[in-house]
Amino acid sequence: MTLLHAIFLGILQGATEFIPVSSSGHLVLVPWLLNWPEPGLAFDAILHWGTVVAVLAVFWRDLHRLLLAGLESLRTRSLEDPDARLAWWIIIGTVPAAVIGFLFEDFFEALFGTPIAAAGFLLVTGIVLSLSERLGARTREAEEMGWFGALLVGLAQAAAIAPGISRSGATIAAGLFLGVRRAAAARFGFLLMVPIVLGAGLLSLLDLAGAGVLVGDWPLLASGFLAAAISGYLCVRFLLNYLRRGRLYVFALYVWLFGAMSLAVALVRG
Repeated sequence: MTLLHAIFLGILQGATEFIPVSSSGHLVLVPWLLNWPEPGLAFDAILHWGTVVAVLAVFWRDLHRLLLAGLESLRTRSLEDPDARLAWWIIIGTVPAAVIGFLFEDFFEALFGTPIAAAGFLLVTGIVLSLSERLGARTREAEEMGWFGALLVGLAQAAAIAPGISRSGATIAAGLFLGVRRAAAARFGFLLMVPIVLGAGLLSLLDLAGAGVLVGDWPLLASGFLAAAISGYLCVRFLLNYLRRGRLYVFALYVWLFGAMSLAVALVRG
């Protein structure tokens, strides 16, 4: 993989992690379509950390406030503070992806080597986005969804471990189905990704560092990381503004077209 590949894939990861079109699906399909070498697990983990940095840059005040509110709720044993509720909903919502990712790690890793599966899941993402836009009530704040609602959003995030299922798309759609406003659902989904991506990325990097994989690749990893962080920051800002008025149909149309094109290429290549 060249430096240009690393920067391009970093920009792609940062944009598609937050815009609901599946970053994992793009990282599987784009190198495959262009006949580029596979980026590898180390590069993928570093790119995801870049997107976490983007979330931290946008939401660090929110995360600091939620942390303090969550700790205070332990002392008072009360969830009257909306920030305390949201902090606990994030913790509850993190559990499904952590458990499912641990139990089915080999299964999901196999999917990353199957472009046809990624393309098919893109079509599923389009259906989910379209249905959520059509059926969602969009009248509530994320703090009002309750612990069970947080668990459902967490299950949606867990489904997005599969390449082609958009993490942001799945969590926003789940929020909309629960009646949460678009921008509030997006904000909760972005906050929800922080603990699971940090944890999974750290475990991957420790394993790879122990095997000596990272030693000679740091220029490519650093370039991809910076590209993902910068593009991710810009796309978080864009999506939060867009969702105040815009709808998800345009993203559904895009993933349908991209998924269908990828399936057609797969059929031609045999």
